[in-house]
Amino acid sequence: MAKKPISLTVDGVRYADDVEPRTLLVQYLREQLGKTGTLVGCDTTNCGACTVHLDGRSIKSCTMFAVQADGHEVTTIEGIAAADGTLHPMQQAFHECHALQCGFCTPGMIMQSIDLANEHPEPDEATVRENLEGNLCRCTGYQNIVKAVQAGAKEMGGAAAPASTEAGVA
Repeated sequence: MAKKPISLTVDGVRYADDVEPRTLLVQYLREQLGKTGTLVGCDTTNCGACTVHLDGRSIKSCTMFAVQADGHEVTTIEGIAAADGTLHPMQQAFHECHALQCGFCTPGMIMQSIDLANEHPEPDEATVRENLEGNLCRCTGYQNIVKAVQAGAKEMGGAAAPASTEAGVA
């Protein structure tokens, strides 16, 4: 199969590559660019482990071809922390609220949560749960994830103090 040229920005870096048209975006990110924080969990959009941002909105990269990302900007979990290593407010909230156990779902959860917080700066529990329904966690009961999303959203909304381990407290 003939390869197709693509050009896209991933985590602020411009890439130009030739890819097979059937290459999934998740495969391209992991195998060609080494962005291994984007995980493959199901290949059917059920788990959300492959969630990244495409032009600032969350998508599941296991159901998008790399050629479809041509000309777009992709942000992975590796691209959200500050250059000096400071965690993104949502990453910090997940850490402080103990919102993970094994960590497999965490990158996708965080990417989806950032998108949610951009749309809902002060989400209530029902909004968080509804917006994360496409991201599965097999280890937790989601309670600390909900707290983390609420704390991270508050911090992203401009609160001066770092996110707290208690939801809604900054």
